[in-house]
Amino acid sequence: MKTQRPISSDEEHVVLKFRPRTSAHPPARRDESEPAKAQPAASDLSRYERPGDEGDDFRHRMLANVAALAFTVALTAIGIWLAVSIADLRKTQDCVLMGRRDCARISVTPQG
Repeated sequence: MKTQRPISSDEEHVVLKFRPRTSAHPPARRDESEPAKAQPAASDLSRYERPGDEGDDFRHRMLANVAALAFTVALTAIGIWLAVSIADLRKTQDCVLMGRRDCARISVTPQG
């Protein structure tokens, strides 16, 4: 059996030169007559600092942490309940599919 290969021309295969980025924003083209502007250092984090006179709101932070913890605990409890419920339903379904008749749980309350 003869194998067929696609006919390709040299115009389809182009190698592009890789130019690594040196900064997050590429420098814009500027006129040679303009003086060069000083670029801020990437490690300069002073614009993110808070003023010294502004205090830390400890109460608000702790309330946010407690709310986040309560949400996480509730989400975990719901996930565990869902997993147990699905396992119970699967067990009951397997019982029914085997043809057994005593699959459903019957809760008996004591008469007193």
